[in-house]
Amino acid sequence: MSLSVVVPIYNESENIKIFLERTIAVIDKINLKYEIIFVLDPSNDNSENIILDNIKNNSNIKLIKMSRRFGQPAAILAGIKNSSYDYAVLIDVDLQDPPELIEEMYVYAKKGFDTVLAERSSKIGENFLRKIIANIGYYLISKLSETKIPMNVGEFRMISRKIIGHICDLEEKDFFLRGANSYIGFSSATIKFDREKRKKGTTKYNRYTGSLKIGLNGIFSYSTKPLHFITILSSLSFIASSLIFVIYLLLTVLNLFVFKYQFFVIILILLVSSLIFFSQGIIAEYIARLVPDVKKRPSYIIDKKHNFDNK
Repeated sequence: MSLSVVVPIYNESENIKIFLERTIAVIDKINLKYEIIFVLDPSNDNSENIILDNIKNNSNIKLIKMSRRFGQPAAILAGIKNSSYDYAVLIDVDLQDPPELIEEMYVYAKKGFDTVLAERSSKIGENFLRKIIANIGYYLISKLSETKIPMNVGEFRMISRKIIGHICDLEEKDFFLRGANSYIGFSSATIKFDREKRKKGTTKYNRYTGSLKIGLNGIFSYSTKPLHFITILSSLSFIASSLIFVIYLLLTVLNLFVFKYQFFVIILILLVSSLIFFSQGIIAEYIARLVPDVKKRPSYIIDKKHNFDNK
């Protein structure tokens, strides 16, 4: 068995060295042929040079540099598509996802599982606001998505060449690993761990907008339930509008149209308007995901690849 380790990276010069030390130690312990693929969104720190220096000392380390910042999902996709070994591990460089779990994942891979997920039992040091947002997001995804996307599971996982092949066959421009992996299916196992605080620095990817985008992708890219919800909202809006008209007509005929009834009508109108705007927002989310497919733009563009001639 051989292993590709895919590492999206953006301004993480503080963590690269210790990440490599811990990751390589684990891989050497289980005695695997390996490659570590860093996928770099162009950074303004020394991340690129540090990786290139490590490539000089270790031919198993590789680097893909994007033409511009495409974001973490695109970086993960680029790494997967450029991996060449039996299994791939998707992991962040900040060590919140401990490389030592690779050994445990390997045990399950040897048993024949195509996906080994790492579920977060707890998140040490997670601030309260982000925890609330994450819990709401996971809840909505689990309730609305037609593809069962596991809760409290991030991108950290091990996937087989079978899964990699199907991911490469997908034509979606807005890549969402958690949803794609669940959609593809096949056998899976789950291990649990406590997610540590970052050892150094702060995340350079925007956690809140990133979490929001992940949540929206989980709902709108893997479910049509919101569209059915619009049908229900439209029906409710029609009923409410009809009710407003009937009440208005009745009160006018009976000459009872006083202020308190006017206020009631205004509230109903605002309610109907809110339902309409909410429905338009849902439709806009689906359209936003169709536009890149219609334009046929690639999910990412690679500027340079280092050390990919050495197998």
